[in-house]
Amino acid sequence: MLHGLDISAFQPPSYATDDLSFVFVKATEGRSYTNPRLEAQTRTGRRAGLVVGFYHFLWPGRIRAQARHFLSKIPDKAGDILAVDWEATGNGSHASSQEKDRFIRRLKKLRPHHRIVLYTNRDFWRNTDTSSYAGDALWIADYVTAGEPRIEADWLFHQYTAHPHDKDVAHFADHDALRHWADSA
Repeated sequence: MLHGLDISAFQPPSYATDDLSFVFVKATEGRSYTNPRLEAQTRTGRRAGLVVGFYHFLWPGRIRAQARHFLSKIPDKAGDILAVDWEATGNGSHASSQEKDRFIRRLKKLRPHHRIVLYTNRDFWRNTDTSSYAGDALWIADYVTAGEPRIEADWLFHQYTAHPHDKDVAHFADHDALRHWADSA
C-alpha cells in the first residue's frame, strides 16, 4: 500500500510530503469555485516527486459547464490523475448517479490521456449509485483500517480517515507502479 493525502483550501500551501507517494488537490467545485491554494499545493506535490491528482466537487446540474470549469483550472499534464468528488453538497443536495456518469464520460472525452477516478463515500457507493461506473478507478471513503474499506467493489484508492487531515492509501505495489498506471491512460 502506498500512502497519500487529499487536500483543499483548508490545508496550507505547503504540507508534509515525507513517506507519501501521491496527493489529490481539490481544484474546483460547481461552476465557479476554484481553490485559491491550488497552484501552491500542486507545486509542493510536484517538488516532492508525488503523483499528482486533481478533483472537482460535483454539484447537480450543468454538467458540461462544470467539466469545462474544472479543466480550465488544472494543467493538462500527462500523468496527472483527474477525479470527481461525488457526495452531498453543503445544502444536502447531490448530483444524480446519471450526472456523475456523464461528468466522468465528459472528462474522458476531453482528456483521454488522463486517468479519471470516482471519489465517493461508502454510503453513496452502496445506496445512491445506480451504475457502478467509476471511470478508470474507484476511490472510496470509509473510515476504517487503511486498505480495508467495507465494500465488495474493486478500488484503487481508499480514504481511511479525515483526522487530523484526509489520509489515503493506494493499492499499488510501489511508487513506480502507481506512476506507470497514471502515465498509461
